[in-house]
Amino acid sequence: MSSTNLNDPIKTVLITGGTGLVGTQLSALLTDNGYKVTHLSRNPTQKHYQSFYWDVKKGEIDDEAITSADVIIHLAGAGVADKRWSKEWKKEIYDSRIDSTRLLKEKVAKLNPNLSHFISASAIGYYGWDTGDKWLDENTSKGPGYLADVVNDWEKEVDAFNELKIKVAKVRVGIVLSSDGGALVELMKPIKFGFGAALSPGSQYMSWIHTADLCSIFSHILENSLEGTYNGVAPIPRTNAEFTKHVASSLKKPLWLPNVPKFALRLIVGEMADILVGGNRVSSRKIEDTGFNFQFATLEDSLKDLLH
Repeated sequence: MSSTNLNDPIKTVLITGGTGLVGTQLSALLTDNGYKVTHLSRNPTQKHYQSFYWDVKKGEIDDEAITSADVIIHLAGAGVADKRWSKEWKKEIYDSRIDSTRLLKEKVAKLNPNLSHFISASAIGYYGWDTGDKWLDENTSKGPGYLADVVNDWEKEVDAFNELKIKVAKVRVGIVLSSDGGALVELMKPIKFGFGAALSPGSQYMSWIHTADLCSIFSHILENSLEGTYNGVAPIPRTNAEFTKHVASSLKKPLWLPNVPKFALRLIVGEMADILVGGNRVSSRKIEDTGFNFQFATLEDSLKDLLH
């Protein structure tokens, strides 16, 4: 659905993290829907989208990026699973989210009183990482643990845009499935070589989403000027054992090995093992109740699209 008719001005959407896994696909979707898309980058180029300089650690942003934007979609942040969780990397995960959001608010307050909408990624890590089979929705209380603390503080910074009388929306993103990288590609690697196995206990739920549907959720929020918090997950979470079995079946590979125990994962990835053996059963009902329809509502349909 196009965002504008012939008499409407073209809206400019500034995206942080625009060259990432989600940002790349979202940029293309919004362009197809009639928006002008611009990016913030530490190394700006003009290849596909107008790109402006920013450096969060130096507290610098090209003023034109802010003054030209009608909407900001904030996706930037250090990858939670990109490195082993050293003290330094945990600080980077936190600072990259908190400091970037604060910097954007500071610049918007100074330069662009006409910004209409601030839409930010968040994460289902807010709920904690060992919530069993209980359904979780946007009204569920914050859970315990490092990631929950990071997300909670991040969302507080996002909510501060309300002080500027700007509409604010947050998308608590689940496990993003894409053929271009991320969790699915990593899960496929051992399975392809015959070493695939569920992660103990195997009964933990994985709240996943096809990258196309996640991008469509951001677009839907933008198109409908929605505010508030929404879970960015597909309607049917699957257990880790089910998920692993379906991926192996899609790749026509057997699963010979027993579930990988937590102590073994800790030896490999350290503290991050907690989020691999924990799980969440997260509801998508709220975003569906706004009229959003999933293109890939089931894991089977998602894998068929991504792996064939």
